[in-house]
Amino acid sequence: MAAKKKKSRRSPIRWLARTAFRLFMTVIAVTVLLVLAVAVLNPPRTPYIWLEQRRLGEVQFDWVDMADIAPVMARSAVAAEDANFCLHWGFDMAAIRQAIADGAIRGASTITQQTIKNVYLWHGRDWARKAVEALITPGVEAIWPKRRILEVYLNVAEFDEGVFGVGPAAQHYFGVTASDLTAQQAALLAAVLPDPKNRSAANPSSAVRARANAILDGAATIEADERSACFHS
Repeated sequence: MAAKKKKSRRSPIRWLARTAFRLFMTVIAVTVLLVLAVAVLNPPRTPYIWLEQRRLGEVQFDWVDMADIAPVMARSAVAAEDANFCLHWGFDMAAIRQAIADGAIRGASTITQQTIKNVYLWHGRDWARKAVEALITPGVEAIWPKRRILEVYLNVAEFDEGVFGVGPAAQHYFGVTASDLTAQQAALLAAVLPDPKNRSAANPSSAVRARANAILDGAATIEADERSACFHS
């Protein structure tokens, strides 16, 4: 009788353990499938784009393949947001150490991490999102080529309120296609990241102009020292 009671007391614990394990494995499997899917399929509207569409009523979003984006735009985005993009595996440890020393939680996010946030997760500076983002990052780096990561990033990043992706942004600000962006225009677009609601490429403030000039120089340096080799075909 005592043995039966002891067994019955353990059964709920075992059931909870099995259920938690199955749930964990299901989450892992779904995450892997989502990462695999976007490696080859262009994502539709992301959760954030969908929320902004509901809020604004309409957004601009149109996918542009990497081959149809001016190479200088890709270099400018990397110069602006993640100069060591080709050199790391999803985490820029030097930037992380510097951010910790400065007491900041932004500034260490790589393009890979920002892409994961934009495609799969929610926006906001909370540690729960950062933790999930960190868990997904190695998988994306292992499965997606660097060129694909940057292509997705450039297509889901917000460049003005309700303007998503470099194609609509090029048309919105300069009346050109993404393939026809000049070095200066590309630098201005990159300069509005990651604060497009408070920065403008059409009417740049002195701070945005200064940032664009620094990006212009950075993009040229990245090309010269071949730090663009991982995403240029």
